[in-house]
Amino acid sequence: MKAGISSQNLVGLDRQELERLVESLGKAPYRGRQLYHALYCRRERDVASLTDLDRNFRAALAAHYEVAYPEVQREFISKDGSARHLLRLKDNTSIETVYMPEEERITLCLSSQAGCAVDCRFCFTALLGLKRNLSAGEILGQVLAVAKAREIPPASRLNLVFMGMGEPLLNLAQVMKAIRIFADPQGLGIPLRRITISTSGIVPRMRELARDPRRPKLAISLNASNEQQRTELMPINRKYPLRDLMRVCRAYPLRPRELLTFEYVLLGGFNDTDADAVRVAELLRGMRAKVNLIPYNPGSELLYRPPPLERVLAFQQLLTERNLPAYIRISRGQDIGAACGQLRLEGVRTGDPSPHFSPAFWDRLRGP
Repeated sequence: MKAGISSQNLVGLDRQELERLVESLGKAPYRGRQLYHALYCRRERDVASLTDLDRNFRAALAAHYEVAYPEVQREFISKDGSARHLLRLKDNTSIETVYMPEEERITLCLSSQAGCAVDCRFCFTALLGLKRNLSAGEILGQVLAVAKAREIPPASRLNLVFMGMGEPLLNLAQVMKAIRIFADPQGLGIPLRRITISTSGIVPRMRELARDPRRPKLAISLNASNEQQRTELMPINRKYPLRDLMRVCRAYPLRPRELLTFEYVLLGGFNDTDADAVRVAELLRGMRAKVNLIPYNPGSELLYRPPPLERVLAFQQLLTERNLPAYIRISRGQDIGAACGQLRLEGVRTGDPSPHFSPAFWDRLRGP
Protein backbone atom coordinates (compact mmCIF):
# COMPACT_ATOMS: atom_id res chain seq x y z
CA MET A 1 0.00 0.00 0.00
CA LYS A 2 1.21 3.49 -0.78
CA ALA A 3 1.58 5.65 2.27
CA GLY A 4 -0.26 8.93 2.15
CA ILE A 5 -0.61 11.94 4.35
CA SER A 6 -3.93 10.65 5.69
CA SER A 7 -2.69 7.08 6.25
CA GLN A 8 -2.57 5.92 9.86
CA ASN A 9 0.06 3.38 10.82
CA LEU A 10 -1.38 0.19 12.24
CA VAL A 11 1.92 -0.65 13.97
CA GLY A 12 1.60 0.45 17.57
CA LEU A 13 -2.11 -0.30 17.96
CA ASP A 14 -2.87 -2.90 20.61
CA ARG A 15 -5.51 -5.60 20.42
CA GLN A 16 -8.31 -3.52 21.92
CA GLU A 17 -7.56 -0.59 19.62
CA LEU A 18 -7.62 -2.87 16.58
CA GLU A 19 -10.92 -4.38 17.72
CA ARG A 20 -12.43 -0.90 17.97
CA LEU A 21 -10.98 0.01 14.57
CA VAL A 22 -12.57 -2.96 12.79
CA GLU A 23 -15.88 -2.35 14.57
CA SER A 24 -15.82 1.21 13.20
CA LEU A 25 -15.56 -0.37 9.74
CA GLY A 26 -18.57 -2.58 10.37
CA LYS A 27 -16.70 -5.80 11.21
CA ALA A 28 -16.83 -8.15 14.20
CA PRO A 29 -14.17 -7.69 16.93
CA TYR A 30 -12.51 -11.01 16.12
CA ARG A 31 -11.31 -9.45 12.88
CA GLY A 32 -9.27 -7.07 15.01
CA ARG A 33 -7.66 -10.00 16.77
CA GLN A 34 -6.81 -11.52 13.38
CA LEU A 35 -5.26 -8.24 12.32
CA TYR A 36 -3.26 -8.04 15.57
CA HIS A 37 -1.86 -11.55 15.06
CA ALA A 38 -0.95 -10.76 11.45
CA LEU A 39 0.86 -7.51 12.31
CA TYR A 40 2.94 -8.75 15.22
CA CYS A 41 3.11 -12.54 15.28
CA ARG A 42 3.34 -13.09 11.52
CA ARG A 43 4.97 -9.67 10.87
CA GLU A 44 2.86 -9.01 7.78
CA ARG A 45 3.70 -5.71 6.09
CA ASP A 46 1.13 -5.46 3.32
CA VAL A 47 -2.59 -5.10 4.00
CA ALA A 48 -3.29 -6.83 0.69
CA SER A 49 -1.48 -9.96 1.95
CA LEU A 50 -3.88 -10.46 4.86
CA THR A 51 -5.82 -13.16 3.04
CA ASP A 52 -7.66 -14.29 6.18
CA LEU A 53 -9.58 -11.01 5.85
CA ASP A 54 -12.10 -10.63 3.04
CA ARG A 55 -11.19 -8.61 -0.04
CA ASN A 56 -13.57 -5.71 0.59
CA PHE A 57 -12.32 -5.31 4.15
CA ARG A 58 -8.72 -5.30 2.98
CA ALA A 59 -9.58 -2.61 0.45
CA ALA A 60 -11.24 -0.51 3.18
CA LEU A 61 -8.18 -0.87 5.39
CA ALA A 62 -5.77 -0.06 2.58
CA ALA A 63 -7.67 3.14 1.79
CA HIS A 64 -6.83 4.72 5.16
CA TYR A 65 -4.21 2.61 6.96
CA GLU A 66 -0.68 1.37 6.38
CA VAL A 67 1.84 -1.01 7.95
CA ALA A 68 5.00 1.09 8.17
CA TYR A 69 8.33 0.41 9.90
CA PRO A 70 11.06 3.00 10.48
CA GLU A 71 13.31 3.31 7.46
CA VAL A 72 16.81 1.86 7.82
CA GLN A 73 18.96 4.75 6.59
CA ARG A 74 22.34 3.16 7.24
CA GLU A 75 23.81 0.05 8.81
CA PHE A 76 27.23 0.02 10.46
CA ILE A 77 28.64 -3.47 10.91
CA SER A 78 31.17 -4.16 13.67
CA LYS A 79 34.11 -6.54 13.60
CA ASP A 80 32.41 -8.41 16.45
CA GLY A 81 29.23 -9.07 14.43
CA SER A 82 27.02 -6.45 16.05
CA ALA A 83 25.37 -3.75 13.96
CA ARG A 84 24.23 -0.19 14.57
CA HIS A 85 21.12 0.76 12.62
CA LEU A 86 20.39 4.40 11.92
CA LEU A 87 16.61 4.61 11.55
CA ARG A 88 14.51 7.43 10.14
CA LEU A 89 11.00 7.97 11.46
CA LYS A 90 8.05 9.33 9.52
CA ASP A 91 8.74 12.95 10.58
CA ASN A 92 12.43 12.55 9.55
CA THR A 93 13.59 12.23 13.16
CA SER A 94 16.54 9.83 13.44
CA ILE A 95 17.16 7.24 16.15
CA GLU A 96 19.50 4.29 16.60
CA THR A 97 18.99 0.61 17.41
CA VAL A 98 21.77 -1.91 18.01
CA TYR A 99 21.76 -5.59 16.98
CA MET A 100 23.99 -7.94 19.02
CA PRO A 101 24.03 -11.60 18.00
CA GLU A 102 25.25 -14.39 20.25
CA GLU A 103 25.30 -18.17 19.86
CA GLU A 104 21.94 -18.86 21.49
CA ARG A 105 20.18 -15.52 21.34
CA ILE A 106 20.01 -12.10 19.75
CA THR A 107 19.87 -8.91 21.82
CA LEU A 108 18.39 -5.71 20.45
CA CYS A 109 19.22 -2.44 22.22
CA LEU A 110 16.24 -0.12 21.78
CA SER A 111 15.74 3.63 22.01
CA SER A 112 12.79 5.09 23.90
CA GLN A 113 13.38 8.75 22.99
CA ALA A 114 15.06 10.68 20.21
CA GLY A 115 18.01 12.06 22.14
CA CYS A 116 17.95 12.30 25.92
CA ALA A 117 17.28 14.99 28.52
CA VAL A 118 18.99 13.35 31.50
CA ASP A 119 22.44 14.74 30.58
CA CYS A 120 24.73 12.13 32.12
CA ARG A 121 28.22 13.62 31.77
CA PHE A 122 29.86 10.47 30.42
CA CYS A 123 27.20 9.63 27.79
CA PHE A 124 27.43 10.77 24.18
CA THR A 125 23.66 10.63 23.65
CA ALA A 126 23.39 13.47 26.18
CA LEU A 127 25.22 15.72 23.71
CA LEU A 128 22.15 15.55 21.44
CA GLY A 129 19.67 16.84 24.01
CA LEU A 130 16.07 15.64 23.88
CA LYS A 131 14.11 15.94 20.65
CA ARG A 132 10.96 14.03 21.57
CA ASN A 133 9.49 10.84 23.02
CA LEU A 134 8.91 7.87 20.75
CA SER A 135 5.48 6.39 20.27
CA ALA A 136 4.75 2.74 21.04
CA GLY A 137 4.61 2.15 17.29
CA GLU A 138 8.08 3.65 16.82
CA ILE A 139 9.45 1.46 19.62
CA LEU A 140 7.82 -1.65 18.16
CA GLY A 141 8.94 -0.57 14.71
CA GLN A 142 12.60 -0.70 15.75
CA VAL A 143 12.35 -4.42 16.45
CA LEU A 144 10.31 -5.10 13.31
CA ALA A 145 12.61 -3.04 11.08
CA VAL A 146 15.82 -4.58 12.42
CA ALA A 147 14.33 -8.08 12.32
CA LYS A 148 13.56 -7.53 8.65
CA ALA A 149 16.98 -6.00 7.90
CA ARG A 150 18.89 -8.76 9.71
CA GLU A 151 16.52 -11.51 8.53
CA ILE A 152 15.61 -12.60 12.08
CA PRO A 153 12.81 -15.20 11.85
CA PRO A 154 9.80 -14.91 14.20
CA ALA A 155 10.77 -17.98 16.25
CA SER A 156 14.21 -16.58 17.18
CA ARG A 157 15.22 -16.11 20.82
CA LEU A 158 15.24 -12.34 21.26
CA ASN A 159 16.31 -10.29 24.25
CA LEU A 160 15.28 -6.63 24.35
CA VAL A 161 17.08 -4.00 26.42
CA PHE A 162 15.94 -0.39 26.65
CA MET A 163 19.50 0.89 26.89
CA GLY A 164 19.65 2.91 23.68
CA MET A 165 18.83 6.58 23.26
CA GLY A 166 16.68 8.18 25.94
CA GLU A 167 15.44 7.58 29.48
CA PRO A 168 12.66 4.93 29.25
CA LEU A 169 10.92 5.94 32.47
CA LEU A 170 10.38 9.46 31.12
CA ASN A 171 8.31 7.85 28.37
CA LEU A 172 6.86 5.10 30.51
CA ALA A 173 3.31 4.91 29.08
CA GLN A 174 4.49 4.36 25.50
CA VAL A 175 7.32 2.05 26.56
CA MET A 176 4.93 -0.15 28.54
CA LYS A 177 2.36 -0.19 25.75
CA ALA A 178 5.07 -1.49 23.41
CA ILE A 179 6.27 -4.01 26.00
CA ARG A 180 2.78 -5.46 26.42
CA ILE A 181 2.69 -6.14 22.67
CA PHE A 182 6.25 -7.48 22.71
CA ALA A 183 5.38 -9.89 25.55
CA ASP A 184 1.97 -11.03 24.30
CA PRO A 185 2.14 -14.60 22.91
CA GLN A 186 -0.24 -13.40 20.18
CA GLY A 187 2.00 -10.38 19.61
CA LEU A 188 5.76 -10.73 19.22
CA GLY A 189 5.91 -13.43 21.92
CA ILE A 190 9.02 -12.17 23.78
CA PRO A 191 8.72 -13.15 27.48
CA LEU A 192 8.98 -10.37 30.06
CA ARG A 193 11.99 -12.11 31.62
CA ARG A 194 13.88 -11.31 28.40
CA ILE A 195 13.01 -7.60 28.39
CA THR A 196 14.94 -5.09 30.50
CA ILE A 197 14.33 -1.40 31.13
CA SER A 198 17.35 0.64 32.21
CA THR A 199 16.83 3.86 34.17
CA SER A 200 19.00 6.63 35.52
CA GLY A 201 16.78 6.57 38.62
CA ILE A 202 13.47 8.37 38.01
CA VAL A 203 12.11 7.54 41.46
CA PRO A 204 8.35 8.26 40.98
CA ARG A 205 8.24 6.26 37.74
CA MET A 206 10.12 3.39 39.42
CA ARG A 207 7.34 3.26 42.01
CA GLU A 208 4.77 3.28 39.20
CA LEU A 209 6.56 0.47 37.38
CA ALA A 210 6.73 -1.56 40.60
CA ARG A 211 2.90 -1.59 40.72
CA ASP A 212 2.55 -3.02 37.21
CA PRO A 213 2.03 -6.80 37.37
CA ARG A 214 3.29 -7.18 33.77
CA ARG A 215 6.55 -5.31 34.17
CA PRO A 216 9.87 -6.32 32.60
CA LYS A 217 13.16 -6.57 34.46
CA LEU A 218 14.73 -3.39 35.81
CA ALA A 219 18.32 -2.14 35.62
CA ILE A 220 19.51 0.98 37.43
CA SER A 221 22.43 3.12 36.27
CA LEU A 222 24.33 3.67 39.51
CA ASN A 223 27.81 4.78 38.36
CA ALA A 224 28.83 6.36 41.67
CA SER A 225 29.27 5.44 45.31
CA ASN A 226 28.17 8.65 47.05
CA GLU A 227 25.89 11.64 46.53
CA GLN A 228 28.51 14.18 45.48
CA GLN A 229 30.13 11.88 42.97
CA ARG A 230 26.81 10.84 41.44
CA THR A 231 25.59 14.43 41.15
CA GLU A 232 28.75 15.33 39.26
CA LEU A 233 28.25 12.44 36.84
CA MET A 234 24.46 12.45 36.69
CA PRO A 235 22.71 15.79 37.35
CA ILE A 236 19.41 13.90 37.78
CA ASN A 237 20.78 13.02 41.24
CA ARG A 238 19.90 16.55 42.39
CA LYS A 239 16.21 15.81 41.83
CA TYR A 240 16.27 12.14 42.83
CA PRO A 241 19.23 11.75 45.22
CA LEU A 242 20.99 8.48 45.82
CA ARG A 243 19.40 8.03 49.25
CA ASP A 244 15.90 8.16 47.71
CA LEU A 245 16.95 5.89 44.87
CA MET A 246 18.27 3.28 47.28
CA ARG A 247 15.06 3.51 49.32
CA VAL A 248 12.86 2.72 46.32
CA CYS A 249 15.24 -0.03 45.19
CA ARG A 250 15.06 -1.73 48.58
CA ALA A 251 11.24 -1.60 48.44
CA TYR A 252 11.03 -2.80 44.84
CA PRO A 253 8.99 -6.04 44.64
CA LEU A 254 10.98 -8.83 43.02
CA ARG A 255 9.60 -12.05 41.61
CA PRO A 256 11.12 -15.46 42.46
CA ARG A 257 14.73 -15.68 41.24
CA GLU A 258 14.61 -12.06 40.02
CA LEU A 259 17.45 -9.65 40.82
CA LEU A 260 17.80 -5.92 40.46
CA THR A 261 20.65 -5.09 38.11
CA PHE A 262 22.89 -2.12 38.88
CA GLU A 263 25.02 -0.78 36.04
CA TYR A 264 28.28 0.84 36.99
CA VAL A 265 30.36 2.55 34.30
CA LEU A 266 33.97 2.53 35.47
CA LEU A 267 35.73 5.84 34.79
CA GLY A 268 39.47 5.69 35.28
CA GLY A 269 40.65 7.76 38.26
CA PHE A 270 37.14 8.96 39.11
CA ASN A 271 34.86 6.21 40.45
CA ASP A 272 37.03 3.09 40.26
CA THR A 273 38.96 3.09 43.55
CA ASP A 274 38.90 0.42 46.23
CA ALA A 275 36.99 2.84 48.45
CA ASP A 276 34.35 3.23 45.73
CA ALA A 277 33.93 -0.54 45.52
CA VAL A 278 33.51 -0.84 49.28
CA ARG A 279 30.91 1.95 49.30
CA VAL A 280 28.98 0.33 46.43
CA ALA A 281 28.90 -2.97 48.30
CA GLU A 282 27.59 -1.17 51.38
CA LEU A 283 24.91 0.69 49.37
CA LEU A 284 23.58 -2.59 47.99
CA ARG A 285 24.12 -4.74 51.08
CA GLY A 286 21.17 -7.05 51.70
CA MET A 287 19.51 -6.46 48.33
CA ARG A 288 18.78 -9.19 45.83
CA ALA A 289 21.03 -7.56 43.28
CA LYS A 290 23.91 -7.93 40.89
CA VAL A 291 26.29 -5.38 39.41
CA ASN A 292 27.33 -5.06 35.78
CA LEU A 293 30.72 -3.34 35.58
CA ILE A 294 31.15 -1.48 32.29
CA PRO A 295 34.61 -0.14 31.42
CA TYR A 296 34.05 3.30 29.93
CA ASN A 297 33.72 3.55 26.15
CA PRO A 298 35.57 6.79 25.33
CA GLY A 299 35.44 9.36 22.56
CA SER A 300 37.08 12.64 21.69
CA GLU A 301 34.32 14.96 22.97
CA LEU A 302 34.33 13.75 26.59
CA LEU A 303 37.39 13.77 28.84
CA TYR A 304 36.77 10.62 30.90
CA ARG A 305 38.98 7.61 30.30
CA PRO A 306 38.61 3.87 30.90
CA PRO A 307 40.44 2.24 33.81
CA PRO A 308 43.27 -0.26 33.33
CA LEU A 309 42.30 -3.91 33.35
CA GLU A 310 43.89 -4.49 36.77
CA ARG A 311 41.61 -1.85 38.30
CA VAL A 312 38.51 -3.39 36.70
CA LEU A 313 39.39 -6.82 38.08
CA ALA A 314 40.23 -5.43 41.54
CA PHE A 315 36.88 -3.60 41.69
CA GLN A 316 35.06 -6.79 40.76
CA GLN A 317 36.94 -8.81 43.38
CA LEU A 318 36.10 -6.35 46.17
CA LEU A 319 32.40 -6.65 45.33
CA THR A 320 32.37 -10.44 45.11
CA GLU A 321 34.30 -10.71 48.39
CA ARG A 322 31.36 -8.86 49.95
CA ASN A 323 28.83 -11.33 48.51
CA LEU A 324 27.68 -9.00 45.75
CA PRO A 325 27.66 -10.73 42.33
CA ALA A 326 29.60 -8.57 39.88
CA TYR A 327 30.12 -9.15 36.18
CA ILE A 328 32.32 -7.34 33.70
CA ARG A 329 30.22 -6.42 30.70
CA ILE A 330 32.15 -6.29 27.45
CA SER A 331 30.49 -3.64 25.28
CA ARG A 332 29.84 -4.69 21.72
CA GLY A 333 30.29 -2.53 18.63
CA GLN A 334 32.90 -0.05 19.88
CA ASP A 335 34.39 0.33 16.41
CA ILE A 336 31.04 1.53 15.00
CA GLY A 337 29.95 3.77 17.88
CA ALA A 338 27.38 1.26 19.10
CA ALA A 339 28.80 0.48 22.54
CA CYS A 340 27.22 1.47 25.84
CA GLY A 341 26.89 5.26 26.03
CA GLN A 342 28.14 5.89 22.49
CA LEU A 343 24.90 6.35 20.51
CA ARG A 344 24.87 9.83 18.99
CA LEU A 345 23.65 9.55 15.37
CA GLU A 346 27.23 9.62 14.14
CA GLY A 347 28.73 8.18 10.96
CA VAL A 348 30.94 5.14 11.23
CA ARG A 349 34.37 5.64 12.75
CA THR A 350 37.48 3.88 11.61
CA GLY A 351 40.48 2.47 13.40
CA ASP A 352 40.79 0.39 16.53
CA PRO A 353 37.72 -0.13 18.74
CA SER A 354 39.22 2.34 21.23
CA PRO A 355 42.49 4.20 21.57
CA HIS A 356 42.61 3.02 25.20
CA PHE A 357 41.68 -0.68 24.92
CA SER A 358 43.99 -3.12 23.17
CA PRO A 359 42.76 -6.48 21.82
CA ALA A 360 44.67 -8.12 24.68
CA PHE A 361 42.49 -6.21 27.18
CA TRP A 362 39.30 -7.83 25.87
CA ASP A 363 40.97 -11.23 25.50
CA ARG A 364 41.96 -11.19 29.15
CA LEU A 365 38.46 -10.19 30.24
CA ARG A 366 36.94 -13.05 28.25
CA GLY A 367 39.32 -15.45 29.95
CA PRO A 368 40.52 -18.82 28.60
